[in-house]
Amino acid sequence: MVSLQGPAEGPSDLSAGPVGEDMFHWQASIMGPLDSPFTGGLFLVNIHFPLDYPFKPPKVSFRTKVFHFHFHPNINSNGNICLDILKEQWSPTLTISKVLLSIYLLLTDPNPNDPLVPEIAHMYKTDWAKYESTTCSSTQKYAMGGCIGKQCGESYS
Repeated sequence: MVSLQGPAEGPSDLSAGPVGEDMFHWQASIMGPLDSPFTGGLFLVNIHFPLDYPFKPPKVSFRTKVFHFHFHPNINSNGNICLDILKEQWSPTLTISKVLLSIYLLLTDPNPNDPLVPEIAHMYKTDWAKYESTTCSSTQKYAMGGCIGKQCGESYS
């Protein structure tokens, strides 16, 4: 795996590389952003490149659960990610570093107004404490980490 870091490429908490010899299938890792309910988690992401890449976006999905069934308004139970640059806003000039940085930022700042999971978006908007507590507990359970620097239940805002 290659670390994707540097001021132009994003935080050093991102890395990606091919799975074996298959250049069309990569695995990435994203460390949970600090000061978020995902802090301390290690999240694995699958990246599948279509044959017409970079003219079509890669298929990107979480392998690590982001809560029992991916507890994030923009990530569904299959790990699919609702992110405009993976759909209608895709551009051949976008790099995998920029895609991973966008996913990293989505963990920090979900978009509850464009959810894949409306129930979680509603909780995010109306009961932040419950969303935060559930997400932090899930991060500890499924992402091999804990809420480093914060105890679950303490506010990140």
